[in-house]
Amino acid sequence: MLLSRELPDYTYALRSADGQQAKVNDRVLVHSFVLAPDKLVEDWPVPSIATLTPGHLDVALEQNPELVLLGTGEKQVFPPAAVMAACLTRGIGIEVMNNASAARTFNVLAGENRRVVAAFILENAG
Repeated sequence: MLLSRELPDYTYALRSADGQQAKVNDRVLVHSFVLAPDKLVEDWPVPSIATLTPGHLDVALEQNPELVLLGTGEKQVFPPAAVMAACLTRGIGIEVMNNASAARTFNVLAGENRRVVAAFILENAG
C-alpha cells in the first residue's frame, strides 16, 4: 500500500498550538500571531488577553474574514465586550477558545475553503 502525505490547498497549515508556542508549517512561533490560510502575520503585539484592544483585531479584519478565531492561550478567556463588538458590528463572527481548539478549528475551516482568520495569543510573547 502506497501512503502519501496529503498537502492542504492553502499556504499555511497550523500543525500545533498551546499557550507557549505554535507550529505553522515547519516553523515554531513563540510570539502572538495572526494566521489566515494564505497569510501569516508574525509578532502580533498582544502579550496577553488582558492587553487586547479592539484595534489589535484590525490586522485580522483586513483579511475580510467571515469568522475570526481568537486563541487566548492555554485556557479559554473571554476578551472585553468591545473586542467582541469589533467583529460583530461588522457582521463578522468571532469565536473565543484555547489555542489548541482554535488550531483544530482553523484547520477544519481552512480545509473547507472558508474565509477564516485566527489570532493566537502566546503567553510568553512579551
